[in-house]
Amino acid sequence: MAKRISKKKGPTPEEDAQEFFLALDMLEKERGIKKEYMLEKITQALVSAYKRDHEGAEENIVIQADPEKNILRMIIRRDVVETVDNPYTEISLEDARKSLPNVGLGDVVSSEVKTKNFGRIAAQTARQVIIQGIREAERGMVYDAFSGKTQELMTGTVTRIDPITGALHVRLSSGKEFTDALLTAGEQVKGEHYTEGNRIKVYIVEVRRDTRGTKVLISRTHFGLVKRLFELEVPEIFDGVVEIRSIAREAGSRTKMAVWSNNPEVDPIGACVGTRGQRVNTIVEELHGEKVDIIKYSEDPIAYVAAALAPADVVSVEVLEEGKSCRVIVPDDQLSLAIGKEGQNARLAAKLTGYKIDIKSVSGAAQAEEEADALFAEEDAAEEEIF
Repeated sequence: MAKRISKKKGPTPEEDAQEFFLALDMLEKERGIKKEYMLEKITQALVSAYKRDHEGAEENIVIQADPEKNILRMIIRRDVVETVDNPYTEISLEDARKSLPNVGLGDVVSSEVKTKNFGRIAAQTARQVIIQGIREAERGMVYDAFSGKTQELMTGTVTRIDPITGALHVRLSSGKEFTDALLTAGEQVKGEHYTEGNRIKVYIVEVRRDTRGTKVLISRTHFGLVKRLFELEVPEIFDGVVEIRSIAREAGSRTKMAVWSNNPEVDPIGACVGTRGQRVNTIVEELHGEKVDIIKYSEDPIAYVAAALAPADVVSVEVLEEGKSCRVIVPDDQLSLAIGKEGQNARLAAKLTGYKIDIKSVSGAAQAEEEADALFAEEDAAEEEIF
């Protein structure tokens, strides 16, 4: 007696749709990609897949998706005509009346397309669009997580050091999102050395999108790094009682910072230095020994420039009429200190205040004045001879 072979029934369309929506729920839960976003991408994929296998199909394709009722259907809407020119957008009156006896010319009829009939190429198209949608969503989530971190301080982990360029690959995290940033040799402080696994504070210069995803530009040399460190360490700055008005930095060597207090009872320099220098020493340690000069900001350019040249003493400051410049006189024994090694102190003071600074010693200024007087005397004598 022959055995009856029964065909195993496949899943119903409702069961397929239910599995599909459950997959979207899982994707949202595990990767944080919104179901609505992926549903839109998949809808585009299905339409693209149908058009690839049905040349001539136009914008008459509708996707019906209802997660509550487990419905996922593709509907093709066609105009009822006497003579069919495009079978993907039109249907003859005779064929239409086979299922809809009351239909007439000019009406629009809808019919469901089974996605299993799309074909291999169409399925590949849909799959590629879906994968691309996931990648775009993940990139967007990373960008959203880090875009608000611009000009902020973050702590990352050195994951790799490029043996050729010396660039550090730094893993940063924000909430559930991670990204790798590159600390180039030019943005590293000379003299600082790191190994894989080290924790490192970096300043977020910029966060941008590119073809490969989110790109985070980081720095250890930016003056903003010093500013953020003081905000973290000094509550008065964080609260806005003390303001950082200007910073000039040569990373790894020296920083000058001008501060101002909105409360006359709060000393801005004392707040930044801390008891026994504890606050500023913590920051200097983070900067691996970089010197930090803290001065009091002043609206008076004479007082401001004099303070900016610290630790040198200043005898006088004369603001010149031409441009934003000034002439500074210092004691003879303070000239080298005012100028600094390789001109660093004067250079940083100029950056801090925005003034061009011409520094002379007392004796040098006196000699220059004598030479100028002698020159004027010679010119006067020459004029008298002419007349």
